[in-house]
Amino acid sequence: MNRLTTPFGSYELTRFPEDPRDRLRAWDAADEYLLRHLASGTGERGPVDLAGAGQITVLGDRWGALTTALAAFHPTQITDSYLSRASTAANLDRAGIGTAKSTVRLLTTQDPPPERIDVLLVRVPKSLALLEDQLYRLAPHVHAGTVVVGTGMVKEIHTSTLNLFEKILGPTRTSLAEKKARLIFCTPSATATRGDDPWPVTYKLDQEAGSGAGLTAVNHAGIFCADRLDVGTRFFLQSIPTNTNGARVVDLGCGNGIVGTAVAVADPRAEVVFTDESYQAVASAKATFRANVHRERERADFLVGDGVAMLDPGSVDLILCNPPFHSHQATTDATALRMFAQSRKALRPHGELWVVANRHMGYHTHLRRLFGNSEVVASEPKFVVLRAVKQDRPRPM
Repeated sequence: MNRLTTPFGSYELTRFPEDPRDRLRAWDAADEYLLRHLASGTGERGPVDLAGAGQITVLGDRWGALTTALAAFHPTQITDSYLSRASTAANLDRAGIGTAKSTVRLLTTQDPPPERIDVLLVRVPKSLALLEDQLYRLAPHVHAGTVVVGTGMVKEIHTSTLNLFEKILGPTRTSLAEKKARLIFCTPSATATRGDDPWPVTYKLDQEAGSGAGLTAVNHAGIFCADRLDVGTRFFLQSIPTNTNGARVVDLGCGNGIVGTAVAVADPRAEVVFTDESYQAVASAKATFRANVHRERERADFLVGDGVAMLDPGSVDLILCNPPFHSHQATTDATALRMFAQSRKALRPHGELWVVANRHMGYHTHLRRLFGNSEVVASEPKFVVLRAVKQDRPRPM
């Protein structure tokens, strides 16, 4: 836990889930820069009076630092991340603020946005596609007087980033850099020639996609490799078991859901659970499933959450996982290791966890420590598919 000191107050903030070993802070210089700017009371078109500004919307607040600091002004947060949303709620509670509708409103990228937005604060996401989609969604709700300020680290703000603001909302410029962070100032214009939102994207998998060959994928903006099938998943689809004998199968970190959908198509008796911490991903998985599975009774569940933490222990036969190794801009194996530990708990005895990953991540070592075993199912120079089986006798954790 670390303390963020801002012109609006001082707050103890953590990421979610809390881990005392995690040295990554719940904010960075870009958050601090935006808060200092807002507190200065100056803007591109005169003073910014947050108390009388009207509806304030915070898009992409990563761990709730902006929302918590601005809670006195009753902001609405919009995020694609379950973990970010949970972190925000925890940080607000710790600050004694809570998430009552009269104080702070927490929305997802799949929820209808506020009808009118008077101040739009944008934390630039890693995904340019997600930024594009969300600006398109919010554009009809801003007006000529809306104050629009974005923030990000210098390495996150590119010409393409500025072009999106300019195209979708209106004239855009950046600030000078401070502590390797920049601000983006945008003036909404009724003459912006934004066109139509290109998301979601739909495409058909080719014959080299293994068990996914011929299936239709539907990708909402923001999921990994959003406009095509990523090479790791393509390799995974060539190896996954599809004759599950009616098993309960989890597509963990489902992305567009093509892995779980391939299982459902191959074995109509299978009960497939799609889970991801991204609201965009779960919406994609639902759309992909419905585009390919044509039967009256769909044996599928779609859950947004922290891995498989919401599933009952010993309730799953097979878990298929292509784990992420980034948390925003940071490279880390923490998310994957948490997924593996959760999977061991959720699996029945003799249940199996299948993982595809970059070979250099060395996940076989972690799986062997957790499960007591790890088998290489398939490999190539860059990727490896691993299989771990839950034993009858619990291993000490």
